Order: sequence, then C-alpha cells, then structure tokens
Amino acid sequence: PWQSPSVLESKNSLDLMDILGNLSYDATSYEDSNETLPDYDAAPCHNEYCPLFQRVAPTFLAVTCAAATLGTAALLVALAKRPHAWGWPQSRALVAQLAVGMGLFAALLPPVAVGIGQGWRLGTGLCSLTHLLWHWSLFAQGLLVASGSCSIAWCRWDPRSRRLAVAVWAGALLLATPVALASGTVASPVTSCVRRSVAILSPAYLLHLSFCLCLFLRRPAGLLVATLAVPRLRAGWQPGVGVSWLFFGLWLPYGVGLGVDFLLRARLLQPTCGTFEHFDYVLGLGEGLGVLHCCLGPAALLAARLR
Repeated sequence: PWQSPSVLESKNSLDLMDILGNLSYDATSYEDSNETLPDYDAAPCHNEYCPLFQRVAPTFLAVTCAAATLGTAALLVALAKRPHAWGWPQSRALVAQLAVGMGLFAALLPPVAVGIGQGWRLGTGLCSLTHLLWHWSLFAQGLLVASGSCSIAWCRWDPRSRRLAVAVWAGALLLATPVALASGTVASPVTSCVRRSVAILSPAYLLHLSFCLCLFLRRPAGLLVATLAVPRLRAGWQPGVGVSWLFFGLWLPYGVGLGVDFLLRARLLQPTCGTFEHFDYVLGLGEGLGVLHCCLGPAALLAARLR
C-alpha cells in the first residue's frame, strides 16, 4: 500500500507555480525535520509531472513569447498610428500601459524557458529579480484593468491620470516585493529557480499568496458584484471593458489552484494518492492558461478597437 500522503512534498513533484520551474516542496523543510522522505516511486503512487514539464514548458514559453512580441508590437504601432481611435473604456493611456505590462511579462519568458530546460545558472539574486519583475507586471496589469473598469480617470492623459499611473506602478512593485523574498534557487538534478524556497507558513510567502488571491480571485469577484449591483457601472459596460477582463478570466483558474495548493500543504485538506499524481497538472494548466494573457491580450484589444 502507498504510504501516508505527505505526498505533495515529494521531490518528484514540480509545483507549477511557475511556469518558472518551481519545485512543489519546501527545500528547507526536510533539512529541519526528522521525517524520512517516503519512496513515492514505489507503486502505485507515481507523479510524472516533472519530466513532462521540463520537456513541454520551454517550447510553450518560446512560442508564447514570439506570439506576444508580435501582438504587442502590432498594438503599439496601432497606438502610434491612430492615437484618436482609442476611446473610453479602452483609452490610449490605459492600453499603452497594458502593452508595457504585457511586454515586460513576455520579455521574461526566454530566460525562464532556458532555465527550465537547462537549469538555472544565473544565481539566486537574478532568480528573485525575475520573480519580482514577473509579478510586478501581473499586479500592474490587474490594477490597471480594475481601475479602467470602474473609473473614467484614463479618459485623458492629464495630471490626475499621471498621478494614478505612478500610484498603480509603484503599488504593483510594492505588492510584488514579497515574492522576491520568498523565491530562490534549489539544487536538484537540474538546478531550478523556484518561487517558494521558504516554508509554506513563512511571512513572505503568506503575504505573496494573499496578494495573488486578492488579484486573481477577490478583485474580479468584487468588480463583478459592483458592476451587477450599480446601474451606472452596468450601463457603461462596453466591449472594451470585457476585453480587459480577459486578464482576470485567464488567471482565475490559477488563483483557485494556488488557494487549494496552500490548503493541501498546510494540511488543512488531506492529500491523497490521486492528489499527488494529478494536482501538479491542474496547477500547471492553470498557470499555462494565465501566461497566455500576454499574447491573447494584444489581439483582443486590437479586435475591440476594430469593432
């Protein structure tokens, strides 16, 4: 019979928190405990996620980066060529900042792809910096979408909107800081740059998890309720707003997966053999879906402008 599931803490399991090659175990937890790591290679519990991830992720990220680069370039050209074609709610100032956020996110995909395929050789400092920039772009886009969905502040580029832009990007950087403190490198058969190289209950990781859940779950839920409850917001619903919500729609499954992942690792839910074998795939697909926002977003914004 398979051994009692401390299953999600197996060295055979890649936690897709990151399409950044994150290992789904705390690198320090075994050093600080007297537990013997169970042999999960013994039948019938097998997790085959690691080798599949290392084969598929680099190609997926490379293709996504290429598509995102082309889409973002086309979006920037459209912004420059026809500056007056962008009206509320997809104002030029808002779309330009979203393009910057998606471009920053896409620019990080090549080193991540190489790191997954060949091992992370850039050191812990650059690993933390990569996570910081990755999440800075995500939080900035989330805040921009949220502010653009329920405010007319982006209708024109004036001192008010410029102050809002500074607040959004500074706030996003602040929200992304905990992940830099929680991330690092882990020595394994292939060195990996991981998002959680600290204990699951460490303050840095708990802050990072809270911010992610607020961005991916609480914020879209709050905006949806507000839109349905406030006639003024509901009356102002236009295709451009719906396109901006594509960001939340793509990242929602991953946000749910992060919440369940925490409950399993904190032992608030009892993991099973099936969980051990399949949950990494679910979390991986969720993050893979979210990553697609950087190539689908520009196409959706261009399509909305052409309508």
